[in-house]
Amino acid sequence: MPLLRRPRSVRARCTLIAALFAAGILVALGATLNLAIHSHIRYEAFSQAERVASLWSPIARGGTVPQPIPAHPPIDLIQVVDIHHRVLNSSRKASATVPLSKLRPPPDARFQPYRECPADGRCILMQAIRLTPAPDAGVVYAGVPEPDLLATHELEYAIAAGVVLVTGIVAWTAWVLVGRSLRPVEAIRARISQITVSDLSLRVPEPGGDDEISRLATTANQTLGQLEGAVERIRRFASTTSHELRSPIAGLRTQLEEALLYPDDIDTKDALRSALTTAGRLEAIVNDLLLLARLRAADPLPPAKIDLGRLVAAEVSARSSSVPINVNAPAGLEIRGSRLQLIRVLENLLANALRHAESAVEVTVEPTDDGVAVTVADDGPGIPPAHRERVFDRFVRLDDGRRRDPGGSGLGLAISRDIAHTHRGTLTVEDSPRGARFVLWLPLISEGPSTAHQGQAPDAHQEPRSPMGRSAGRPESGFGPEPVGVAP
Repeated sequence: MPLLRRPRSVRARCTLIAALFAAGILVALGATLNLAIHSHIRYEAFSQAERVASLWSPIARGGTVPQPIPAHPPIDLIQVVDIHHRVLNSSRKASATVPLSKLRPPPDARFQPYRECPADGRCILMQAIRLTPAPDAGVVYAGVPEPDLLATHELEYAIAAGVVLVTGIVAWTAWVLVGRSLRPVEAIRARISQITVSDLSLRVPEPGGDDEISRLATTANQTLGQLEGAVERIRRFASTTSHELRSPIAGLRTQLEEALLYPDDIDTKDALRSALTTAGRLEAIVNDLLLLARLRAADPLPPAKIDLGRLVAAEVSARSSSVPINVNAPAGLEIRGSRLQLIRVLENLLANALRHAESAVEVTVEPTDDGVAVTVADDGPGIPPAHRERVFDRFVRLDDGRRRDPGGSGLGLAISRDIAHTHRGTLTVEDSPRGARFVLWLPLISEGPSTAHQGQAPDAHQEPRSPMGRSAGRPESGFGPEPVGVAP
């Protein structure tokens, strides 16, 4: 177990780092200051001692040194000592018998500073000057007791106290400033802790300014808003899906119960056929829901180069129908995407057109300014402008559609639009003189980057464009728009 644990609080960690940094800098500065002051005091003491010793050196050579030697404050320890370490002359405060030092400067270096520390007194800083280079020359000593700042640890204590005081001030300042800076973060944390899945309406407080915390709060509120909308759409979609599934399940159960309870009155084969039809509708709904989930999962597959004209022509020719289908799909218009998913879109559009057509269906493939448009038009009753966006919602089926195909799932057009969006395209209902006119727009390879493959959503800052140049509605993330107009 470590002796020192890392503080959990960001505030404590920042304060600790600031305190350690300040302490390190201050200790280095304090040590430098202490060394500089000591060096300066010694230098001044030795310089003054050298001046005084230099003053008495020529007088001692002439043998006219007075007794006692006058002091020159602060240099009040002065002695003239012979070669046998006998004190010849001294100042009042210097000993008349014991020399200040037994060290003698060499003949080739007459000036020498010394620091003598007697056993029973304070150390002395002195300057020794040899009178002459002769071997028997005397020496003049001039010195001063070591100042208090050098003799004691008062300076070190003062510097240490200053380091502790300034470090404490830095730590307190860091604690206050970091706490003030993190106060909005704590408010955001406290508010987020109150947000639950059952109530996503709360928002975090946004502090003023344009700093990182303010932008964080703004982004958090935007995310909460998107999350609230997604959860609400999921709830409504789950409710709608439950309703859609409950009706055929209830019908299937009723049919089976009647067959069991009234075997004599119910034709068993008819009951089984009816039950199979209902089970088929259930299977279609479940399969479409699974496909929608896969599309929303955005699990991209490697895109393939597809000649859209050839693909459309092949799908139209493979479909048998009592209603003629006129196709104009020139080759050479290449896109990138999933062949199976695009075939699913074409099947849905053709099935929808054949369901409502009176005499013919027109399918055209033509280039636009920045892509290729596949148009599927019929000559049926058409779609009122007020319902042109609703038909792409899940489980939305207009009255005519329910009448012509009661077993449909109501998910085909929603799946088709999602596939178009995953290919960075659009699927819209455009104006037509008669009937409904669905237009699938996809970017050409020369216009769309090769990296824009199936499963990749369009740029969040750019709406998909329709062939007519207007912005086409795009479902938000999650389960898409709220289902409207549920079919019974």
